[in-house]
Amino acid sequence: MTENKSPQDIFSSFQDYITKEQDMREEIRVLVRTLEQSAREVLTVLQSVHQPEGIKHVSDVCAKSRAMFPVIRQQLADLAAKIPKDEYYRYHDHWRFVSQRLVFIIAYIHYLEQETLVTREEVASIIQVKVIRGEGFHIDLDDFLMGLLQLASELSRLAVNSVTAGDYGRPMRIAKFVGELDSGFRLLNLKNDSLRKRFDALKYDLKKVEEVVYDVTIRGLRPVEDKDQAKGEGQT
Repeated sequence: MTENKSPQDIFSSFQDYITKEQDMREEIRVLVRTLEQSAREVLTVLQSVHQPEGIKHVSDVCAKSRAMFPVIRQQLADLAAKIPKDEYYRYHDHWRFVSQRLVFIIAYIHYLEQETLVTREEVASIIQVKVIRGEGFHIDLDDFLMGLLQLASELSRLAVNSVTAGDYGRPMRIAKFVGELDSGFRLLNLKNDSLRKRFDALKYDLKKVEEVVYDVTIRGLRPVEDKDQAKGEGQT
């Protein structure tokens, strides 16, 4: 026979659950705040590439930024250890935005060093988390894609500042990369509303870069090697 419980007993058990849930979320928020601060510090270092001296010493800026990642890896490990097994998406909203920012930062460093697109696997390896959902704390695919869209906006800004710094070849390469990024996103059938809206802004980022390329070209500032390359592509 089932023991009859009073309403007070029933609601007391509910309160115990609610209290534990609130405590868990507060602990996660504290960990995420420290992670966000570390991400801001790395981004502050990276922002120096928008200055004339920073553009001339991109490799030094990237090296300094990479040297700050051990702290981020430890903070992510602490966060991952706090999340109960199979409850990643129950609390995901707490670290969604910092996760997107970390993807953006890593993708930005990778581009500055190699001028290629970082993969999701490479991002996961750098911050030492998983890629596959079933394996635990991982890089959510939507977060990865949102980080890449943030990269496009940052590169459109860099294209403008590169010209100011006298680096007239960089906008051409940025335009090619952002164009390829745009083509890649157009292959996707995006269901996430916020991701789709953010993708809509990519065309404006691309337009901004193309305008920089146009201005550089009509002013006769385009490097000879870029002109030759464009001519060769037009003949193919």
